[in-house]
Amino acid sequence: MVFLANLDPNLSKFVLIGALIMAIGLLLRWLKQPSVIGYILAGVLMGEHGLDVLTDEAVIASMGEFGLILLLFFIGMETDLNSLVKNWKASILSTVLQIGGSVLIVALIGLWLDWGVARVIVLGFVVSLSSSAVVIKMLQDKGEAQSLIGQNVISILLTQDILIVPILIATNYLGGQLPETSEIILQLVGGILLVSLMAYVIKKKNIRFPYSEKIEEDHELQVFVAFNSCFGFALITALFGLSAALGAFVAGILVHSAQSTNWFHESLHSFRVVFVALFFISIGMLIDLNFLVVHWKTIGFLILAVYVSNHFINAAILHYFDNSWRDSLYGGALLAQIGELSFVVAATAYHSKIITDFSYQTTILVISLTLLLSPFWIAMTKALLFKKAR
Repeated sequence: MVFLANLDPNLSKFVLIGALIMAIGLLLRWLKQPSVIGYILAGVLMGEHGLDVLTDEAVIASMGEFGLILLLFFIGMETDLNSLVKNWKASILSTVLQIGGSVLIVALIGLWLDWGVARVIVLGFVVSLSSSAVVIKMLQDKGEAQSLIGQNVISILLTQDILIVPILIATNYLGGQLPETSEIILQLVGGILLVSLMAYVIKKKNIRFPYSEKIEEDHELQVFVAFNSCFGFALITALFGLSAALGAFVAGILVHSAQSTNWFHESLHSFRVVFVALFFISIGMLIDLNFLVVHWKTIGFLILAVYVSNHFINAAILHYFDNSWRDSLYGGALLAQIGELSFVVAATAYHSKIITDFSYQTTILVISLTLLLSPFWIAMTKALLFKKAR
């Protein structure tokens, strides 16, 4: 009994999380479903709206942010910057059209519900952002990240991640919170530095890290070099008021250009698995089951509306840029859910009093459930397209 009393409660919670993930993971593997669903379900079960085992959401969410940073770092390591730059017109225009289309659809709903202009624009922002974390992980798991449609989808996702900064500035502006001039200048300087660094990488093509030969001979040193390369760049971009995940992505591109991806992968792969899992667990913890039961009709309608509108808006855009209808519809399914960065936009809008408490809770649930259901929507679309192709 004395031994049990001296146990660290946090240790037992993490062991329980691991056991729950393994149990759900084995079930999902048998059902041939992605592990992302298991992480979200674990968060639902362990959070305050489930078994109430995990009560400190801030700590889990903070650790989950590390997962998002690591995920973008790995994406950068697998991204050919030259190919990405070649498609910049398509990715930027696609993202702008997606945001415009989402705002227009929300405006039609808002006209019926008598919403203000600020709420319409912000909710349009929320709906338009897809999930880099879910989609890119699924593309990687299925070996489709290097396919033509995979590259097009990833380009759009990365452009959305970059545009989160002006979206947040616009959200604060709509809420009456004007950014300081110094903050805008700092972000502009950070953006210029990033663009200059990318231009250097494109011109140089292959770069070389200092002391790279010595580092490759020391596995322990490799772990710390890889860890600090990822999170160091994330910290630098965060200091400039830009996305930390964007900084990690740039660091990954530098690693790719240096052709050192093998030992970087080996050094950080385990960290990535754990922290990405915590990121999705933190999303699951946000799902309020009681609120869902009471308002299931409204939430169900909104989820269906989001999937249908996002799916076909993105499919039409991808087809416009010379993708076949089959690939375009598949790409539309990949981009149909609402992404993790929309949580940040929704929280900013809520604190700025653009949306009410009810709207915020509804938005959180719709985002979380579209992430949870996304693998099923993608699998269903792919099955239908494959059946039709046969």
